[in-house]
Amino acid sequence: MGNRDLSIANPYPKGINALQKVALIPITLGLIILIGALFNAYRSEQITLFFILAMVFLLGGTILFGYAQYKDHKPGIKNNGIWFRSLSNSGVLGWILGIALTAFYIALYWFPEILGKPTGSETSNSGLLQLFNPLSQLFKGQDASEWFVYGTLYTVTIASLGIKFLYKYRHNAYHFKRTLVVIAAQFFLAYFIPEVLAGMKYNDAYNDQGKYQGYYNTDIKNTWPLDYDFHYDWQIEAFKQDAYQPFGKAFLVWGILMFLVVTPLITYYVGKRWYCSWVCGCGGLAETAGDGFRQLSDKSTPAWLLERIIIHTVMVFILIATTVSVYTYFTETSFKIPLNRYLLVAIIAALMLGVIIWQKNKYKHIPFKKIYIVSGIVLLIFAVYTLFPGFEYEGNKALYFRTTTLDKWYGFFIGSAFSGVIGVGFYPMLGNRVWCRFGCPMAGYMGLIQRFKSRFRITTNGGQCISCGNCSTYCEQGIDVRAYAQRGENIVRASCVGCGVCSAVCPRGVLKLENGPEHNRIHGPIQISSNGLRVIQE
Repeated sequence: MGNRDLSIANPYPKGINALQKVALIPITLGLIILIGALFNAYRSEQITLFFILAMVFLLGGTILFGYAQYKDHKPGIKNNGIWFRSLSNSGVLGWILGIALTAFYIALYWFPEILGKPTGSETSNSGLLQLFNPLSQLFKGQDASEWFVYGTLYTVTIASLGIKFLYKYRHNAYHFKRTLVVIAAQFFLAYFIPEVLAGMKYNDAYNDQGKYQGYYNTDIKNTWPLDYDFHYDWQIEAFKQDAYQPFGKAFLVWGILMFLVVTPLITYYVGKRWYCSWVCGCGGLAETAGDGFRQLSDKSTPAWLLERIIIHTVMVFILIATTVSVYTYFTETSFKIPLNRYLLVAIIAALMLGVIIWQKNKYKHIPFKKIYIVSGIVLLIFAVYTLFPGFEYEGNKALYFRTTTLDKWYGFFIGSAFSGVIGVGFYPMLGNRVWCRFGCPMAGYMGLIQRFKSRFRITTNGGQCISCGNCSTYCEQGIDVRAYAQRGENIVRASCVGCGVCSAVCPRGVLKLENGPEHNRIHGPIQISSNGLRVIQE
């Protein structure tokens, strides 16, 4: 018998069509080849062939799948059945994907030998890394590292799923252009040019231990504070050694100008969207591979409060780490704080408790608020305490920051665990912008400019809003866009990345991304609200 369900929203979404099923065959074959490489299933003379096959299968299959899915769609963004699919609604398939991604990132960051990195007396790659040796040899004249493998897979993912995104949003000029730029920025600025530059070195670039001593980050769009190791002593020294890798001094000057001039200037005129949604690699992955998970972002007020606490904590931490690192680099001395270490823990805990008591009214509506407060204090004290073993003491009274320790902790918690393991691995559970929303210091830096000194805003026409909720549902940054639209109030939020999806999914054209005069950009003009036809002046 046919479906007799009388619900307006069909809980039995239409399955994949025949062409999509065909597209799944090469995708599956590509994944099988990668898994086979992980277990050393191929002889050395077969590596090049299987690498080409894997890339062709994955790229071709994904592009064909996207075409088959959206080829017959009429203008308008269709997300039909997305809440009823296991993969996009944190079901079994979503958890399987999340666990697989998380396991890959854990292996990448902390156990690269699982991927085939040589250890001990071994000198050559094996496993998955060996599969990428031919391409790495072509670019750099050396075997693939785990980061080369990651960069290649990252770029292939953005390219293939970016084309799928183009099919879906092909009737929207803004998204079509934006996605083309995202794909191009990842391929040229973050992958091809850096890898080619990394290969432009002399044979004496390696020291006696075989470690390359002249490499620096050549991704010209990856700047401080996102590039948190920009100020590390080894990085600065590498910038100065043009003999090992050319253009080092130029990259050093560009990195400083990018932070001090380029970023604030462009953000003032067009908001943070130019970076977060157009050129950033993290944002590029979120917009392409993460498009099917954007509805999972938490829109609750507690999540918003947590977002502000974490993102500002990360920004303060990297500012302190940078200050200490630069100070010790130029003065060649330790950074000294004449405080008893136990007193220091007590002061930090007291400050945190004081802030919570001061802001207690904001926490009244949060369930289990005592658990939040107690857990926060315990975690902070634990974090501070665990940092101490890496510091030096003088009679238990003076505390010396060991710069490398501070850098390693930041790199571990923020650069690895947050941005990679949680930021990408948890796409199917927490949405596609967890890192960008809660942990990215670059997004936080631009967010302050966007909120207080920018021409960017999303204008709303409250009289046309029918409260369908599409805008809030598909806001990947967890902003309750509908609430602004209902009030006819412009949206000016530090966390907004200007992806424009809220505007694209609105059936009434209520929302529009605009750059205009700063005057009255937050409240906007008088609006007529459809809620009781009230005239409101914000």
